[in-house]
Amino acid sequence: MSQTFRHPEILEIARREGKVTVEGLAQHFDVTLQTIRRDLTDLAEAGRLERVHGGAVLPSGTTNIGYEERRSLRSEAKRDIARACAKLIPNGISLFLNIGTSTEAVARELLHHENLMVVTNNMNVANILAENSDCEIIVTGGQLRRADGGLVGNLATETIRHFKFDLAVIGCSALDGDGDLLDFDFQEVSVSQSILSQSRKTFLVADHTKLSRSAPARIASLADIDSFVTDRPLPTDLAAACERWNTRIIVTP
Repeated sequence: MSQTFRHPEILEIARREGKVTVEGLAQHFDVTLQTIRRDLTDLAEAGRLERVHGGAVLPSGTTNIGYEERRSLRSEAKRDIARACAKLIPNGISLFLNIGTSTEAVARELLHHENLMVVTNNMNVANILAENSDCEIIVTGGQLRRADGGLVGNLATETIRHFKFDLAVIGCSALDGDGDLLDFDFQEVSVSQSILSQSRKTFLVADHTKLSRSAPARIASLADIDSFVTDRPLPTDLAAACERWNTRIIVTP
């Protein structure tokens, strides 16, 4: 059976069961695991499914997929993006890293940076950078979101307003075709907006799959971002808009 026939049936199984697995689909269609992985990748890139560990789920425009699942998604791309971003971050600056698996990847690439002051509302980032003895770490405080170690709410926002950061590195849950950065949690959006207002320069780190996702809450526009580090070239219209906005696009090899 060709992928032309498999794809609609894969989507039907996902709608019926809520999730599909690589092993289950390979048995169902009597094909190799590699064939099913290619099918799921194609469907994910078309925005029809979202890849999770071991399979895929239907995309949602109102709820995010789980943290552990997000952590395993596009891990190589996130690592490449994080390395490219870290190369742009000088020693001896004040830096904000917000919530997200992409910003956590950036934190891992900063373990050998020197004389950094990092402020974060991400408990995972704080724990990662604790290994760098030449990095001062400040945690904002706020309401703990146990699902991903994020700190949100008024206390986080008020803490951020006491600083002026040299640079902020942020992520987003989705990226609209007109360049809007989107998220699922309205409390996190207000925190992210405070980060942008208190930073002299801002980098966005996000892989290309964010362009096929949707979320209900708007953070800002790529027009408000200085540099966007990603893993694939942007669609032509969006790339042209970024050029007008003077938003630098950095695509990893």
